[in-house]
Amino acid sequence: MRKGSVLKKIIILVLILALPGFLYYLLTAKGKNRYKPLSFYGPKVVAKTGHKFHGTFIPDTIYHKLSDFNLTDQNGNAVSFKNFDKKIFVASFFYTNCPSVCNTVNKNISEQVYAYRKNPMVYFASITVDPQRDTPQALKKYAAQYEETKKWLFLSGDTATIYNLARKGFLVNAVQAGKDDFIYSDKLILIDAEKRIRGYYDGTSAADLTKLNDEIKVLIAEELRKVDKALY
Repeated sequence: MRKGSVLKKIIILVLILALPGFLYYLLTAKGKNRYKPLSFYGPKVVAKTGHKFHGTFIPDTIYHKLSDFNLTDQNGNAVSFKNFDKKIFVASFFYTNCPSVCNTVNKNISEQVYAYRKNPMVYFASITVDPQRDTPQALKKYAAQYEETKKWLFLSGDTATIYNLARKGFLVNAVQAGKDDFIYSDKLILIDAEKRIRGYYDGTSAADLTKLNDEIKVLIAEELRKVDKALY
């Protein structure tokens, strides 16, 4: 192997390892935020616990979180919260027989998946609203059209679990209106490492996809800040 080739690989490896730290530097400086924290979506509850700030007691806020779920991916593997432990993930809903919009949304998701293919903190999950036809085998066939799917799970399960998860967990619509008619959200939903909803994005909008990409980076920075604080 040529020395130039070895040196090139070493430089690429260093850049990959240095990227999270460089991102942290860009978004924070001297322990202060240089970015606007993302919102929390869903119902909120004011807790009895809290902390003092300049002598004033400030109660903690309990934000809406997803409940654990049990689904099956395109490879027949069981999927639950364990698969997203301490991970950021982007969720969406679709079905393989969707005539048009699903293909547009999933094409856009595939570009996001490719962008984060080497980042161990970010995953993607597309959940079918037509589980009777979208078996793991059908999902695997559908997923084959995309190059990067190692971090992109196509999920199925029973109808009650999926529709309940959509409405009560992700806070979006999902219902079968007829034999081939499904009412569901085309939003991409950004979930943080603590399973809280941090953003909704139009899966067909270039502007929203850019915003999603930016806000994924904000969540990565939040997680890096937690690690940084734990070191002191």
